[in-house]
Amino acid sequence: MRKRDYAIALAALAVAVTLGAPAYAQDANSAPNAFRPDDGWAKQPIGRGFGSTIGLNVDKDGKSMWIYDRCGGNTCEDSKIAPLTKYDSTGKVVAAIGAGLTVFPHGLFVDKDGNIWITDGRADKAKKKGHTVLKLSPDGKVLMTLGTPGVAEHAITLDTLDQAARFNRRMINACLRANAQYEPLRPGQLHVAIVGAGATGVELAAELHKSMRDLASYNLDRIDFDKHIKIDLIEAAPRILPALPESLATATAEVLRQLGVTIRTGTRVMAVRAGEVVLASGEIVPAELIVWAAGIKAPDFLRDLDGLETDQINRLVVRPTLQTTRDDDVFAIGDCASLILPGATQPLPPRAQTAHQQADFMVRVVKDRLRSSPLPNFKYRDFGSLLSLADYSALGIVLDNVKLQGLIARLAYRSLHKRHLQALHGNFKVALDTLVKAVTQHTEPRIKLH
Repeated sequence: MRKRDYAIALAALAVAVTLGAPAYAQDANSAPNAFRPDDGWAKQPIGRGFGSTIGLNVDKDGKSMWIYDRCGGNTCEDSKIAPLTKYDSTGKVVAAIGAGLTVFPHGLFVDKDGNIWITDGRADKAKKKGHTVLKLSPDGKVLMTLGTPGVAEHAITLDTLDQAARFNRRMINACLRANAQYEPLRPGQLHVAIVGAGATGVELAAELHKSMRDLASYNLDRIDFDKHIKIDLIEAAPRILPALPESLATATAEVLRQLGVTIRTGTRVMAVRAGEVVLASGEIVPAELIVWAAGIKAPDFLRDLDGLETDQINRLVVRPTLQTTRDDDVFAIGDCASLILPGATQPLPPRAQTAHQQADFMVRVVKDRLRSSPLPNFKYRDFGSLLSLADYSALGIVLDNVKLQGLIARLAYRSLHKRHLQALHGNFKVALDTLVKAVTQHTEPRIKLH
């Protein structure tokens, strides 16, 4: 089939699934039309009709086509039909994949490597699947899953101050309820599950251990915190802190285990339901409080921002000048930018030091841009990593593999924190806040109850 004939077939199929066959015979307007309908081009298996069709995309070979529909109807829930079908240039089905993976097909994209990306717009009744982005190989193997069913409804993220305040209220209310009730605690009550053992999840586990025990000083004497409170730290990677040096991760894991934190590595979460986390193994982890700290995702609006190129987690793809690939007048930095430096294979990590260095770099870039001077390329330097595990410990590796622990690591962590505050608020305000806190720290409550 020539390219022109293939284009005719593609246009005909689009009309077929949106308007229905009877519309073929009616000329919509009198303008010349370079295309002609080819009714019946797609040769469906017996009993398999098209449902609401979500996407059509040409395969990597340039001759075949993938069609993504809602399993012959308007949903794939409880259906055994494969929603993804591949047709050759003659309309013959050559592959059908994706059965049982989606609930409400919503989007389709075939990447340059021939892998198929599909989106699922709804969750099923049991919240076991849906609300996900799946990357499939041409033979139907699931290569990547983004999103987990039930997270939006039953887990708390800590991306904003309001979300942190909400979690604080829920944690305190959970302890107050448990202290006031007369019946025994139910399974999972006062249990916390933290999904994601990056720096955020690890530091949160230590802070929660301390904060929930600080509550005991507010006459919550009916709760045995060592017996009743349990913290599970769940990570899909083989170890915690997968983005940091292994020696730092090993030392941190030892501190957490001494605190009684249960660490589950190499463990994928399949779904989050009310009061429980469902693991890939089928095991259910009961938890009254569920925190989702597994990675970052840029805001959804960036994905459709005037045609700018984005990666799989909505970050704008930028060049070493931090200009977006499709518009020289748009720059991106920090967690919303995806930059792969020359010689690297992965984008720069979404860490505070990356954003800080890029912000400093942008000051130079703006000045050069206003002078119409050539723009420099961004150079990233990894200054190391520091972790604060509440009042229990602090660990870090800085500069050229210099290991810090204890008091020195804690002082370095606080110094780095002050440096970030100075960049945001200026020297005077940070100095004043530091002085006020030094004076009032012995009279302030250890935990905020309201």
